[in-house]
Amino acid sequence: MSRVGDYLNVDLAAAVNNLFNIPETMEKLMFASSRAHENQETKGVSSIPVDILDAPEKYVFFMDVPGLSKSEIQVNVEDENTLVIRSNGKRKRQDGEDEGCKYLRLERRAPQNLLRKFRLPENANVSAITAKCENGVLTVVVEKNPPPPKSKTVEVAIA
Repeated sequence: MSRVGDYLNVDLAAAVNNLFNIPETMEKLMFASSRAHENQETKGVSSIPVDILDAPEKYVFFMDVPGLSKSEIQVNVEDENTLVIRSNGKRKRQDGEDEGCKYLRLERRAPQNLLRKFRLPENANVSAITAKCENGVLTVVVEKNPPPPKSKTVEVAIA
């Protein structure tokens, strides 16, 4: 095959690859994590891995937060459409340390400072957000606003 043929095959493969990545690209635009504005608040902070489910009536965020209780996690909405999830990550020692005992080994990693921000889509109902932390998994549910009613065409008789 000639160079032109090879070039066309590469361009065609790239175009098909981009076509299959459209949903992923749309998700990145819709749920972009706010890493572009890294400042002092985000230095030394870990990002929480997340799974996001887009259900017909809600968005559901699932995050693993092992070792953290619900009182150690904050879920807020900032700037009207930015979901912010953070934790200061302070580890509590077992009660035995106070009674003259000491740890011989500490292998379990202490939770770190965690921070994750998501720009919510326009149809997110920020006043109807719920969160629960159970068995080391934080689940945040963001209800969707109902879609606006479709406009009806009304025929008006001309007199």
